[in-house]
Amino acid sequence: MCTAKIPAVLWLLAGVVLALAVAVSATHGARTRHYDFFITETNYTRLCREKSILTVNGQYPGPTIYARKGDLVIVNVYNHGKKNITIHWHGVDQPQNPWSDGPEFITQCPIRPGGNFSYQVILSKEEGTLWWHAHSDFDRATVLGAIVIHPKRGTTFPFKRPDKEIPVILGEWWNRDVEDVLEEAKRTGGDVVPSDANTINGQPGDMFPCSRDGTFKVEVQQGKTYLLRVINAGLTNDMFFAVAGHRLTMVGIDARYTKPLAVDYIMIAPGQTMDVLLEASRTLGSNSRYYMAARTFITLPVDTIPSNNSTATAIVEYTDSAAARAGPPDFPILPAVKDMDAAMAFLMQLRSLGNKEHPVDVPTNVDEHMLIDLAINILPCDDTDVTNASCEGPQGSNKTRFAASLNNVSFVSPAIDVLDAYYYGIGRGVYEEDFPNKPAPVFVDLTGSNDGPGLTKRGTKVKVLEYGAVVEVVFQDTSEENHPMHLHGFAFYVVGRGSGKFDERRDPATYNLVDPPYQNTVSVPKAGWAAIRFRTDNPGVWFMHCHFDRHVVWGMNTVFIVKDGKTPEAQMLPRPPNMPMC
Repeated sequence: MCTAKIPAVLWLLAGVVLALAVAVSATHGARTRHYDFFITETNYTRLCREKSILTVNGQYPGPTIYARKGDLVIVNVYNHGKKNITIHWHGVDQPQNPWSDGPEFITQCPIRPGGNFSYQVILSKEEGTLWWHAHSDFDRATVLGAIVIHPKRGTTFPFKRPDKEIPVILGEWWNRDVEDVLEEAKRTGGDVVPSDANTINGQPGDMFPCSRDGTFKVEVQQGKTYLLRVINAGLTNDMFFAVAGHRLTMVGIDARYTKPLAVDYIMIAPGQTMDVLLEASRTLGSNSRYYMAARTFITLPVDTIPSNNSTATAIVEYTDSAAARAGPPDFPILPAVKDMDAAMAFLMQLRSLGNKEHPVDVPTNVDEHMLIDLAINILPCDDTDVTNASCEGPQGSNKTRFAASLNNVSFVSPAIDVLDAYYYGIGRGVYEEDFPNKPAPVFVDLTGSNDGPGLTKRGTKVKVLEYGAVVEVVFQDTSEENHPMHLHGFAFYVVGRGSGKFDERRDPATYNLVDPPYQNTVSVPKAGWAAIRFRTDNPGVWFMHCHFDRHVVWGMNTVFIVKDGKTPEAQMLPRPPNMPMC
């Protein structure tokens, strides 16, 4: 089942194949682009406090990668920091190339301090906005940046060409060191301390102390069109986003185009990207300054659970009018923090563009059906000693710590990466190939509505899939909280979503198989379900996980292993010789 070590002669052949691929790409206008990322500790001041944070090239947020559809981007990462790190290229399918995908102990061992690694980021069908971020511990709080993928030369956007493009990265800021925040949560078994502010392009906005001068500003002119490339890079929060005095036109999600959708606000989950057009068309004589705002959207069932429900702001300012420039900006009307209906109303309107240049190809015949329960659970403080009550755990718990699971399996990362174990045929003892297709047949209430979260079991269970299969996954939330589920290596069609428990006899009749949105991260609604479909046409080892980082730490993850197909184009690339060592 597993591939063998590649002889040296095949490395030469692989090099020839790669060179030919680059040459062919060049004839179609594609290029090879190079970036150098230096991981360093840098001092930044926010909320009146200075602290050292991990950055790329001293920048927070980090540098934007610019490319065109079909390009190869080589990113040389040099770890000048004090801890291990990896980088993930979120939403890039990386065809045949899991080696450069990035999740720690899934597809690679981390880059150690003083080490370096060159990632080959292979762009294929993606066009629009994606992003890159650290995929180790909580490092992506500050190690992150945008990826802007323009259309191929000779083609253009499927909408009016914007006058300017502006990355808008929504994030979170902790006054404390995020590594300390993570270690405290691990030690106590409790929840992660909430962030102290939401941010827009690294700034909380002028409603926070010591933040007025740094507030991000967007200068616009009457009659022009601006493409806002919105990214939710937060670790813990869904976000509502809007611009006062202006409607937005949604034209893309996760680097795939959508049918134009005029909206007053968007709801964007962690990991997702959305392309929206802003028409600078204020009413003559009105204010010339408007707030762009991002507010937390929370679905936690209990109000006593600590959370960051703040609103970050930036300023949109018309530069072709001096009138009212000194006045306070208008503030947008955003949905309430817990407005689930507003979030669902937005999500249910999303549709793929589906034109000749960007067709829709929804699989209709499913080979593999999976129903996956998403749950928040508990585990003993110490697996080796159940009498050990050294952790605090959930409020009111007895000798337990928080955990999370998929189909009641709380994922444990191995000591060596899953990809190497699979590639060299040494998976036994590293992972088990029996991740369940369905939850236990006996329904267990894990919503916390009665006696609190239920116990789960730990394991490194993976799902092995044949190349070319059509897979349908229905995510069922049992935890009374939204979950942004992200699949590496693939985009998928979100064919359905709904409230309550999924009914396999009734609910498939409600699927949209005509023009569903094509995404890499789906927001599974609180106490509801979402159904996705995709083809396993990308061989390799691919992580699937909730994009709330505390849930990743708690174990709401698994791995899909897609076997090689029969042709060279359907097989994993050889292991690069410079992979970091564990």
